[in-house]
Amino acid sequence: MVSSLDVQRLFLQSAISRRVLSADLAIVIWKQCVEAVKGLLCLIPPPVDDTLQINTNRADGWGEFLAGLNKSLDPLDLELSRIRNEVTGKDMYALVNRRDDEIARIASDYSPLEISYFRALVEQIMLAPNSSYSISSLAALREVNALTSPMSKTQAESVLASFVAKGWLLKSKKGRFSLSPRALLELQPYLKSTYPDEILDCTICFEILTRGHACPRAKCRVRMHNPCYETYRRSNSKCPACGEDWGRVGNGNGTVVPVGEAAAPKDEWPRRTRRSATESENEQQQNEDVDVLSTAPSFVELFAQQLTIFFFSSASRSGIDVGGEEEPPRKERRAKARRC
Repeated sequence: MVSSLDVQRLFLQSAISRRVLSADLAIVIWKQCVEAVKGLLCLIPPPVDDTLQINTNRADGWGEFLAGLNKSLDPLDLELSRIRNEVTGKDMYALVNRRDDEIARIASDYSPLEISYFRALVEQIMLAPNSSYSISSLAALREVNALTSPMSKTQAESVLASFVAKGWLLKSKKGRFSLSPRALLELQPYLKSTYPDEILDCTICFEILTRGHACPRAKCRVRMHNPCYETYRRSNSKCPACGEDWGRVGNGNGTVVPVGEAAAPKDEWPRRTRRSATESENEQQQNEDVDVLSTAPSFVELFAQQLTIFFFSSASRSGIDVGGEEEPPRKERRAKARRC
């Protein structure tokens, strides 16, 4: 029987193949899926589910579809989540796993060693000096020296390229690596629990911020994405929290300071102080408990294989032992701190 679930299946297949969708593209694909399923009515006789009466011209049609889709995905601990692109200000969607916030669970299509490397990169990005939330290519390659098993520079370059190709990292024209919208979506719970002192939220849209502008006053916590800042500055010249004068309305960036790659120092600076030893030891113990799940198949692979019957095998129930390497204690790595 043809039903609205067929629209969901077609849409999910497209979402999985693209990993991250702009809001405009997502709506176009949704409409095409509706038309494709309706076209089946000419080939398949009744009965037809009444829920197929979908009006794609209604302003709230997309919202209703998204709510229904996420309701269907909820038992699978999956969600089509939205995040605002920090550069363009446009909404983006990605299918994410909401079961756990451990990096190993999300990057499970990589080997344990590659997962450890990815975790190390995330740490250095989050702890980058000057709230630059980015690291140079050289700094990224140096992280292999802290791994418990050898990884050549050539291998590291290949893995880095894979992280970029699969949408986990962004690489700028200057060769600096930062977290992608997909990574910010999927890793947000992990980032907030692991790096609470480094997490910034936009004062305007309240979403996580890794690039934008900050009030120059030292104790002021106002931060804004570039698009949010541009909108705010069209009619305001002062900080909304402390009242600091940012210069004439519409006068470019005024006196605010950058957040993100633009804040990265031009010369070599020591990396930001790491978290306390207690926090590091607690995380190490947590990692020992959850790393046994790090080699479970990715949810995208499983979901693609069983898309037509909505089957998803939970990694937490598999009990697979990765037998892989763990990160060295962060206390030892702290003693080997290098410059970014």
